[in-house]
Amino acid sequence: MIIAVAGVAGTLGGTLLAQRASERARRREIELLRDHEEVRENLRLRRTCYVELNRDARQFTTALNQYLHVMRERGVEDADRVALDEAKSAHRDRYSEAQMTAPDEVLAHAAEVSRALSAVYGHVKRLEREQPEPGETLATAAQAQADIWIRLRAMRTAMRDDLRVNPQS
Repeated sequence: MIIAVAGVAGTLGGTLLAQRASERARRREIELLRDHEEVRENLRLRRTCYVELNRDARQFTTALNQYLHVMRERGVEDADRVALDEAKSAHRDRYSEAQMTAPDEVLAHAAEVSRALSAVYGHVKRLEREQPEPGETLATAAQAQADIWIRLRAMRTAMRDDLRVNPQS
């Protein structure tokens, strides 16, 4: 009788242990799937942020270039101011998003681009008001604007590296 009870208990106990092990394995699998999905979602968010930041920084740079041409050729009109300020605003919004999304290495490049864009914007606006700081001319503004493209390339490279678009061999 004792042997029979021990046999039944062993069989039931083995079944319960197998069931618990199976449940643990399922939970681990679900956790791994969630972790994998979280990594994919984070990558998707960063990619979207980078695409928009790159686009808006390039558009702000182009808008500054166009503004400088307008200043040289015909004088600035309200539509020109609106276009420049819209580009500036779009970039500011994307940069703010990147501050919450991008890792430090990418953010360092984005900050450098943002500072350069703001500096050229201020330079251009002081020239427009005819209150330039010493050494500020249309030529120095144009050179500073052109130099932003180098920073944009460095930012884009950092973004692509973070997304592993350019895997290092």
